[in-house]
Amino acid sequence: MTTQIKKRPRVPVHGVLLLDKPVGFSSNDALIKAKRFLNAMKAGHTGTLDPFAAGLLPLCFGEATKFSQDLLEADKTYTTVVHLGVTTTTGDTEGEVLEQKPVNVTLSAIEQVLKQFTGPIQQVPPMYSALKRDGKPLYEYARAGVTLEREARDVTIHELGLLDYQAPLLTLRVKCSKGTYVRVLGEDIGAVLGCGAHLKELRRIQVGHLVLEKSITLESLESMPEQERLALLDPVDALLSSFPPVRLSDELATRFLHGQRLALGKEAVSLPEQAGRVRVYRDSDGQLLGSAQLQEFQILAPERLINTQ
Repeated sequence: MTTQIKKRPRVPVHGVLLLDKPVGFSSNDALIKAKRFLNAMKAGHTGTLDPFAAGLLPLCFGEATKFSQDLLEADKTYTTVVHLGVTTTTGDTEGEVLEQKPVNVTLSAIEQVLKQFTGPIQQVPPMYSALKRDGKPLYEYARAGVTLEREARDVTIHELGLLDYQAPLLTLRVKCSKGTYVRVLGEDIGAVLGCGAHLKELRRIQVGHLVLEKSITLESLESMPEQERLALLDPVDALLSSFPPVRLSDELATRFLHGQRLALGKEAVSLPEQAGRVRVYRDSDGQLLGSAQLQEFQILAPERLINTQ
């Protein structure tokens, strides 16, 4: 008779893990592994990295998943190696080669082209992407040999720095807005240079204020005792640190957690000068209560609330 090994029950885990995703893993595969290592009940990632890409993948656990949207909206920073002279079906190393051209490109020509792609630009999303049309990802159409019309989208390249050029390889640092495809940026740069291009490497080094230097690899995570893994988690409010704090009395905190809008004009609460998004704490114990919008006339409107039980 076969003895079945009982699985350990998942436990509530709350916080943010900065993972250095390896090449060859989908973001979801990396999430599943990390979730298993932490024995966590609930987890989600904050923006997909393609399997061929590596680098910073913030993972949210438990209550932190309520704020993962903020990182989806945040600016991202990458380093990338653009292979000039070779175009592929996917715009990266995973695709089949479409065309090869000689690379006779000067450094000054590259610098001029990079200026053209700095600031607000338009991009046509690639067919090999997870964007959906009629409920089906574009990459499924692409794999079936179908090409669909796609509208250009407005994105912003905040910084486009030249790190190295050893023909045919061009190394860049890119800081960009949400929705930017660095693959498309590489292809477009190659097209303007007249030789075509695809991405040889892509590494994400920053998401919002979160940086790769504080991340950990899956291999290191797996080799640790469980308590050391849990100690790596940043608190939930690490995702909200760019917003000013508001601290409430116990009575106001209770009303806030019940979803009530609070008129704070006559309360002894220190408030930021500007209206906008804030993070809210209970003053007596420092417990994060959630996020809110500070509106006109010092009205505090609850947004996303933490389960404090």
